[in-house]
Amino acid sequence: MTHEVLDNIMAIADQLRDQAPEAERIGRLPDDTAKKLREAGPIKLLQPGKYGGHEAHPREFAETVMAAASLDPATGWVCGIVGVHPWQLAFADPKVQEEVWAADNDTWMASPYAPTGIATPVDGGYLFSGRWQFSSGTDHCDWIFLGAMLGDKDGAMALPPKMLHMILPRSDYEIVEDSWNVVGLKGTGSKDIIVRNAFVPAYRVMDADEVMNGTAVQKFGRTETLYNMPWSTMFPLGISSAVVGIAEGALAAHLDYQRDRVGAQGTAIKDDPYVLFAVGEAAADINAARQELLANVDRIWDLVESGKEVTFEDRAAGRRTQVRAAWRAVTAVDQIFARSGGNALRMDKPLQRYWRDAHAGLAHAIHVPSTVYHASALSSLGLDPADNLKSMI
Repeated sequence: MTHEVLDNIMAIADQLRDQAPEAERIGRLPDDTAKKLREAGPIKLLQPGKYGGHEAHPREFAETVMAAASLDPATGWVCGIVGVHPWQLAFADPKVQEEVWAADNDTWMASPYAPTGIATPVDGGYLFSGRWQFSSGTDHCDWIFLGAMLGDKDGAMALPPKMLHMILPRSDYEIVEDSWNVVGLKGTGSKDIIVRNAFVPAYRVMDADEVMNGTAVQKFGRTETLYNMPWSTMFPLGISSAVVGIAEGALAAHLDYQRDRVGAQGTAIKDDPYVLFAVGEAAADINAARQELLANVDRIWDLVESGKEVTFEDRAAGRRTQVRAAWRAVTAVDQIFARSGGNALRMDKPLQRYWRDAHAGLAHAIHVPSTVYHASALSSLGLDPADNLKSMI
């Protein structure tokens, strides 16, 4: 069933490539693209079988995201971001799962998780307000995960700080049009979200620490390997996979562009050993990024499935691999783009879009290498990193 989803994506490859300029022009995926993705099924790969999902191995999710991103970066990005949300909803309160999926199991959920809202406790739940950036694919979603800080009785952030994940229906938030004016990944429609004094019942709220340390899964008795995977493996997976897929698409566009090109000095590219060396090296690096990302998720899956503890050192090493894979792939794209000549800059050439989109994907917070590399190095030495280094690990 899961391989069928990848086959479905490849069956609409031409349509995904062709709609990319339109997605960039309007600043979101066209409605027809979203319709085709619903029919193809990538967003349901990690969704529970009870609600029509595939409960796929996360490797297959990553491979599908890569394929979509190689055809159109914005489509792959939306598949990676929106596609991971069913995984988390699977271990939320069953009541909210019913609300989201019972009537329509093709319902999509947006995010972001940045805690830029305040949730103030009231009887039965919380009053919630805030503004968020970067809600990818949000025009096609009817529910959303939003990050929040717990508030005190005066509406200020409570101390000590506590982060929550709030789940809201489309009627409770506003999408800010014209808030996605960017240089890359324009077609993702990653717009701002505003919530004004929405009441969120307690069953639609998840403790962020419990989500990240795995105890949220245990609350509702989820025993499947998929839903016991660490959040720090699963949440970044769709994003890093999209970046690697974008790099694969850039390489394919570069090869197509260079195949019959003659350089400024009159040498056919196929006869230029310097460009060919760069192409070969970039291809190897992009493939290495792909293989490391997939091997990493396989390794964590095997630990979880065997009942072994996934230690902080394991998680940190996994995050290190994800970050390095993304940077390695984008660096390789830079190498080939720099050897593509001036005409590759023209807006009617797809290579420039892949180049811009790859760098936009690298700018996501999960790809910041500093604290991840620091924490993984300390943990590999047998040392316990400070709490500020453990974010998203």
